[in-house]
Amino acid sequence: MINSFSKFLVEEEKTIYFVWGRMNPPTAGHEKLLDFLKEKSAKNPFRIYLTQSEGDNKNPIPYIDKIKFARKGFPQYARQIMMNRKLKTIFDAMTAMYNEGYKRVVLVAGGDRVTEFDILLNKYNGKKGRHGLYNFEKITVLSAGNRDPESKKVDGVSGTKLRGFAENGDFASFVQNMPKRLSNTEAKKVFNAVRKGLGLKEQKDFANKIQFESVSDVRESYVSGEIFNVGDQVVIKENDIVGKIEVRGSNYVIIEANGMKLRKWLTDIELLEKEGNQKVDQDKDVSKVAGTQPKPYYKGLKKDTKHARALHFKAYAKKTDSEKDAAPYKPAPGDAKAKTKPSKYTKAFKAMYGDDK
Repeated sequence: MINSFSKFLVEEEKTIYFVWGRMNPPTAGHEKLLDFLKEKSAKNPFRIYLTQSEGDNKNPIPYIDKIKFARKGFPQYARQIMMNRKLKTIFDAMTAMYNEGYKRVVLVAGGDRVTEFDILLNKYNGKKGRHGLYNFEKITVLSAGNRDPESKKVDGVSGTKLRGFAENGDFASFVQNMPKRLSNTEAKKVFNAVRKGLGLKEQKDFANKIQFESVSDVRESYVSGEIFNVGDQVVIKENDIVGKIEVRGSNYVIIEANGMKLRKWLTDIELLEKEGNQKVDQDKDVSKVAGTQPKPYYKGLKKDTKHARALHFKAYAKKTDSEKDAAPYKPAPGDAKAKTKPSKYTKAFKAMYGDDK
């Protein structure tokens, strides 16, 4: 006789799906794995078990803290992230699920570990050991795909990479590979938890690592691909140089301007203003000089000054950004009188970090 509704559910749901992983720390790659787990489980229950190893370079975050970070990073799966000190090995978890009445079990794992888990879990099926006994009708190990260590996308994200970023104090790279639902404040806690576990000092000053809070609006737009895309024309705020974005980095871009390759932070540039939906016209007085010569770039200057300014950049076009007398370091004609209006992002940055001059 069925005594409770929960018991009825267990009898009906005879297959359970699960993940067994380190997640030290939780990453965006893990979120992709958990999404795959949920998709494959369909209407069947699923669980997420985290390993309990701690105290070494591969496991810098203690088990309890790791559970907390994972639940905050993956709130949609918080109820499925199990916390049970008694389940120290994957065999303990298998035994616990079997004792709950499940007859079939499906483990979702990375493609590189499918064979290993398949052999191991089936080897001990029906055999009593220190973990107890589990005897499933069927054990399946399902591949969630292979990881590509060289990829810059989600399939290239790993705990090893993130531990390396934390060790090197690179919060910018670290935070970009965190679960998307994890707040910036929580990401800092995870970052410092890794550093602490590695025997390093906690980092308190993130201003020089990533301007996340001060330019959150522009950064969010950048990450989502709304601004500063390859091919966009931008203005370098310190000297009004106009260039085109050729490479999008993590929190910087590489710009081609008058034959030079310039690397600039997101806070250093602004999109070139447009009139309606059309790009700004070239200044007719210097339109014959090689390169782009947008009107705003020469606004308020006399014709001879415009010409001198255009020739200045043409002469320095072949020099690199690091050369002492390259264009970005030597004022161009018209710079002395030009007044550059600070953008709202520049103002926000200065207000955040105390430079309000």
